[in-house]
Amino acid sequence: MMKWFELGLVVLTFASGIIWLVDRLFFAKARRARAGLLDEDREPVVVDYARAFFPILAVVLVLRSFVAEPFRIPSSSMMPTLLIGDFILVNKFAYGLRLPVNNHKVVEIGLPERGDVVVFRPEAHPDQDWIKRVVGLPGDRIAYRDNVLYVNGEPSRYQPVGRYVGKGRGAEMSGAALLVEDLGGTRHEVLEIDSPLYASHGVGDWTVPEGEYFVMGDNRDRSDDSRFWGTLPESRLRGKAFLVWMNFDGSAGGVDFSRIGTRL
Repeated sequence: MMKWFELGLVVLTFASGIIWLVDRLFFAKARRARAGLLDEDREPVVVDYARAFFPILAVVLVLRSFVAEPFRIPSSSMMPTLLIGDFILVNKFAYGLRLPVNNHKVVEIGLPERGDVVVFRPEAHPDQDWIKRVVGLPGDRIAYRDNVLYVNGEPSRYQPVGRYVGKGRGAEMSGAALLVEDLGGTRHEVLEIDSPLYASHGVGDWTVPEGEYFVMGDNRDRSDDSRFWGTLPESRLRGKAFLVWMNFDGSAGGVDFSRIGTRL
C-alpha cells in the first residue's frame, strides 16, 4: 500500500511540474499577448491546478523520500518497544539517500548499528514495510537458544522486570515475561512467553553475510524475522525509526498521549 502511495506521489509531482513548465515555456507568453480579448489570457484549469499543487507535492516528496517518513505499527512483533497503533517517524537519510519507489541508494551516509530499529521491505513481501531490531552485523555469528541471544559466542545479558500487562490490541501479551536485554551496550525491553510450546521457537545458528543484517523483533515469540527467512540485504533498508509521534488504538480507548514523543 505504501509503495503505491509513494509511486502515486512521484507521478503526481512530476506530472504537475511538467504541465506547469511546458505552459510557461510555450503557452503563457501567447496568452499574455492576447490579454483583454474575451479573457483569452486566463490559464487553463489544469495549468492552474498544476501551478498550485506542484510546490506542495514537491516539498512532501523531498521530505518523505530524503528526510523523514511516517509509518504506522500494525502488529505486535516489536512489543513492548512499539505498540500496535503507534505512529512513528523514520530517518530516511541515516543509511544513505535513496531514490523513491526503487529504493536505489545514490549517496552513502552511514550503516546500521547493532540495536538500531529499522524499517525495510522484505524480499518475500516487497510491497510491505516491516520493522525489526538489528542484532547481527555483517560477519557476525548469531545464535538463539533457550530464549538467549548469542552474538559471536557471547550471550546477551537479561534483567527480569516482571510480567507484562498489555492493553487494547496488545492485551494478548499480558502475562508474558518482561526483560531488559543488554545487546552489546544497547538496552531495550523484550517479551518472552513462558511455555513449552515456544521452547524451540526460532532456535538456530547463523552467520551474517557481508552486506546483510540479522534482524529480530523484541516480542521474541510473536515475530517473523531473520530466524525464519534469513538475513536482510542492506539494499532492502528504508530507514531508521527514531520517534513515536502518536498512538491510536481504538480497542484501548483511542489516543494514548503517554506514547507521544517516545524515542527509540
